[in-house]
Amino acid sequence: MAEDLFDFQRMNRLPPYVFATVNEFKMAARRAGADIVDLGMGNPDLGTPPHIVAKLVEAAAKDTNHRYSASRGITKLRHAIAGWYKRRFDVDLDPDSETVVTMGAKEGLAHLTLATITPGEVVLAPDPTYPIHAYAAIIAGGDLRSVPIGPDRDFFADLQIAVRQTWPRPRMLVISFPHNPTGAVVDLPFFEKLVDFCRAERILIVHDLAYADLCFDGYRAPSILEVKGATDIAVEAFSLSKSYSMAGWRVGFICGNAKMVGALTRVKSYLDYGAFQPIQIAAIIALNGPQDCVEEIRGIYRERRDALVDGLQKAGWPVTAPKGTMFLWARIPEEFQEMGSVEFAKTLIAEAKVAVSPGLGFGSGGEGFVRFALVENVQRVKQATRGVKRALNAAVKRRAVG
Repeated sequence: MAEDLFDFQRMNRLPPYVFATVNEFKMAARRAGADIVDLGMGNPDLGTPPHIVAKLVEAAAKDTNHRYSASRGITKLRHAIAGWYKRRFDVDLDPDSETVVTMGAKEGLAHLTLATITPGEVVLAPDPTYPIHAYAAIIAGGDLRSVPIGPDRDFFADLQIAVRQTWPRPRMLVISFPHNPTGAVVDLPFFEKLVDFCRAERILIVHDLAYADLCFDGYRAPSILEVKGATDIAVEAFSLSKSYSMAGWRVGFICGNAKMVGALTRVKSYLDYGAFQPIQIAAIIALNGPQDCVEEIRGIYRERRDALVDGLQKAGWPVTAPKGTMFLWARIPEEFQEMGSVEFAKTLIAEAKVAVSPGLGFGSGGEGFVRFALVENVQRVKQATRGVKRALNAAVKRRAVG
C-alpha cells in the first residue's frame, strides 16, 4: 500500500513530544524499583472539595441527567459563570452570547482556534509556553510565530517586534498570565496596554486564566476582561481544574467577545453534546458555593512552593519563588547547562530520584530550564530536595576528581 496514504500533514507539523522521552525514563526507573518523586506533569493530586462531589453524586442518581446535554453548556451553568465574573472581577457578561462551557480549557482553546483560524493565518504565542497555546494554531492549519518570554525579557517590546516582522499580519495572540511554565505575572495596566495595541493592530486576543486562584504573596491575577472594551477583541478561558481541584472532571469555559464565543459554540455543536450533565451541575455548585475551599487549596500549594524553594536553595540551586501557578520554573545550574534540559531531567531521575519537565518541551525558549510541579505533599517535596542536593553534591565531587 502506498506510504503516502498515511502521510498526515497536520501531524507532520507537530514536533516530537519531548515529555515522552523523560516519561519513559521515569517509568523504567520505577519498574526497576526506584521511588521517584514525580514533580513533572501538572496533575493536581488534591481531592475535589466534598460538597462538589456530593452534588455530582446526587445529580448522577437522576436518570434525566444521563441524556445528551447541551454542547454550549446548560443555562444555569452559563449564568453561574457570568455571576462568577461579576463577583470576582466586576465584569458584566451576557450568559447567552458571551459564555460557552468547554471540556476543560484545553479543549476550548483548541476548538476556538479551529473555529477562528484559517490555513495560513498567523497566531502569536509565547515561547516557552503550554503546548496547546502554540500548537492549536498548527492543528488548525495556521502558522505560528513565537514571542520570547522570561525573567530577562520585556514581553511587550518583544511582541511589538514580532508584529512588525510578521507577514501576513498576525490574526491572533494567545497568552496566559499567571504563565505556565515560567510563572510570570502581569498587572491590569499591562492588559490595558495590550488591548489598546492589539485593537490598533487588528489582532484578536485569547487569554488563558487557568491559574487565576493560585496566586501568592498578596498578588491578585487580573482578568483581561476587566479592561474597558476588551470584549471587542478578546476572550478569556478558565478551567475548574486547579481552583477546585477538578482536573479529571474536564470542565471550564471561555467568555468574552460574542463573535468568537459564537464561533466556538457553533463548532462545538458539530463536535460534542457537552460534558456529562451531573458534572455541569456540580460545576454550578463550585462557582456559586462557598469559596473557602479555594483558599485552602491555594494555601496547600503555597506551603509546597515554599518547601520546594527553600530546599532547592539549601541544595545550592538558586531559584525564585513564583507569585502564581502551581509550578516552579528553574534555570538549570550553570555547571549543568551544557547537558540541555532533557538530559538534565533524566539525570535528576537517575541520581536524585526526582522527575521534572524539561524546559525544551515548552518550546525552544525553554531550553536551559526545567519545571517543577507542586503535585506532591510537603514531605515528598522535602524528600525531592534532599535527593537533588545529594545529586548536585555528587556531581560537583565527580567534576573535582575528574
